[in-house]
Amino acid sequence: MTEFSASQASRVRLLGLDVDGVLTDNGVYVGPLAGERVELKRFDIQDGLGLILLKSAGIPVVWISGRSSEATALRAAELHVTQLLQVPGPQKAEAFERTLSQLAIDWEEVAFVGDDLADLPILRRVGLPIAVANAVTEIKQVAAHITERPGGHGAVREVIEGLLRARGDWPEILQRDLAGGEKTEKMQRVERTTL
Repeated sequence: MTEFSASQASRVRLLGLDVDGVLTDNGVYVGPLAGERVELKRFDIQDGLGLILLKSAGIPVVWISGRSSEATALRAAELHVTQLLQVPGPQKAEAFERTLSQLAIDWEEVAFVGDDLADLPILRRVGLPIAVANAVTEIKQVAAHITERPGGHGAVREVIEGLLRARGDWPEILQRDLAGGEKTEKMQRVERTTL
């Protein structure tokens, strides 16, 4: 399990995620179906639940991918991701910076999870750079943390759970969201502002 300090986790106001190799296992299945091109990707269900729990804690999530994919857009919509950016790799940092500006969030307030070279410009600027276990060497060298799990196999859930535990939010979220407990006033405010 990835362990963050309370001070690291408390500074995080946004989680940024690369898609291929972080949210997926890096596989892309392409083929014809009824004469049309079809693309499929494998996303981890535990990552999905983690993203829902993070949103309930009031932390927005931005996905950024170096390639356009309908499969990615469908999964992002299903999970109500704050924003999905699908831009060519060299433009990732610029697009991410525009999003941070729109959300009034500083680079230092961002945790970002990446795996490949196109993620370097973002990882070098964020406050909490994180690499998945299957990341290339250059990504691991700039990361403050490296997950135990590879991308597409629960790495994102590991990061989210680690952040929420370090912030002290994990027990409340489990009680409220998964055990049918009462919602605190803080969480009612978050719901009103995010719905």
